[in-house]
Amino acid sequence: MAEEQPNQPNEPDQQSDETAQGLVDKIQALGETNVPKAENSDIHVITVIGQIEGHMQLPPQNKTTKYEHIIPQLVAIEQNPKIKGLLLVLNTVGGDVEAGLAIAEMVASMDKPSVTIVLGGGHSIGVPIAVAGDYSFIAETATMTIHPIRLNGMVVGVPQTFEYIEEMQERIIKFVIHHSNTTEDKFRELMFAKGNLSRDIGTNVIGKDAVDHGLIHSPGGVGPAIRKLNELIQEKEGNMLQ
Repeated sequence: MAEEQPNQPNEPDQQSDETAQGLVDKIQALGETNVPKAENSDIHVITVIGQIEGHMQLPPQNKTTKYEHIIPQLVAIEQNPKIKGLLLVLNTVGGDVEAGLAIAEMVASMDKPSVTIVLGGGHSIGVPIAVAGDYSFIAETATMTIHPIRLNGMVVGVPQTFEYIEEMQERIIKFVIHHSNTTEDKFRELMFAKGNLSRDIGTNVIGKDAVDHGLIHSPGGVGPAIRKLNELIQEKEGNMLQ
């Protein structure tokens, strides 16, 4: 008489559960999923969304981009021979000034071609990141808010504090004018304009206005950005062969 075999665990289902849990863990840790890539793709995509988180950890309900996750990716892109270009997509309200500048400096210092797209918004410290690539795009409905540095929390009212703020602001101004087609006078005018923001100073530019001011190279979205990045990759490869 045949003995009844105990129920064996369903291995495919178990693997599926483990994969799903791994995906959940990655979403919680990095805010991203395993997006399928084309087999022959030589472009790496990085997103900067929500608030840029720096030295202080933000509440869990905030949508954030952690700069300690972005910087290792930029290093990996630079040293990976299979990756030939970077597409950086922004929809950010800004955030930590030093963290944003760190990301912008890293992108600007890369040898591999890079293209940025502002979708939705590239506000505050997102402005230097938006102009850090070799070429930049902005969607027609996307906005960029340009304003002086603001501090949250307790501020020690001594001359050194205000000198530090002024120096940090100058770093942002110099970076933006060096990596875009705008002038220092124009950028300062946008930054310190009065009345454009409710009870504040600064300017909100939309789509083509950012191009007209020289901040962004061209209006456009994903298609034009990928075409431009492929052109830059081909141009770099052509120069290397010469």
